[in-house]
Amino acid sequence: MRLYIDSANTDQITRLNKYYPISGVTTNPSILVKEGKPYLEVVKEIRSIIGENKELFVQAIGETAEEIVEEARFVTREISGNVVVKIPVTEEGIRAMQLLKEENIPTLATTVYTAFQALIAAMAGAKYVAPYVNRIDNLTGNGVRVVEEIAQLFKIYNLPCEILAASFKNLQQVHDVCLAGSETVTVAPKIIGKMIAFPTTPTDVNDFKNQWTTLYGVDHTNLTNS
Repeated sequence: MRLYIDSANTDQITRLNKYYPISGVTTNPSILVKEGKPYLEVVKEIRSIIGENKELFVQAIGETAEEIVEEARFVTREISGNVVVKIPVTEEGIRAMQLLKEENIPTLATTVYTAFQALIAAMAGAKYVAPYVNRIDNLTGNGVRVVEEIAQLFKIYNLPCEILAASFKNLQQVHDVCLAGSETVTVAPKIIGKMIAFPTTPTDVNDFKNQWTTLYGVDHTNLTNS
């Protein structure tokens, strides 16, 4: 499983990239608008934080395939390193994915709500598909089940496309899609922090330290000075 940060907040990205095994950052128009700065300025700063090799996702906003392709060429020129262009699964988006596949520009199919949307996007050459887990749940569907169905279809038809599950309300949804076959997930910073949080962990750490210092003294707080 690979973990991506779903945010454009550079302070949060800096902290999480330092402490967690992050594979990249996903952005979308809504996330970028929240930062209140020109989007290129923000994504270039993100690139400087995560380095050249980790994937950085930027979403096209054009309505026609031609507009989307033009935007994809632009962002891959302007932003260095490993860039993936996010494209909605409209008819124009599917056509753009096919055109960009020919240019070796990697794409992610976003706004995925059904397994068939994901299947068509994968057949069109998308590198990733991003099912919206919690949004599917909110529409009286089952987001985890959709992820499972996508994984089954990709396996049946031997498609190289990967699932990058998105839109999570809680950690349980992330846990469930990983078990359902999602190779990657993109998660909001507040949920990433919960991945290793458990109430007895700090208690155990304190107990270990207290037992250690009881024997060796308070001046011997780590292995190097004991």
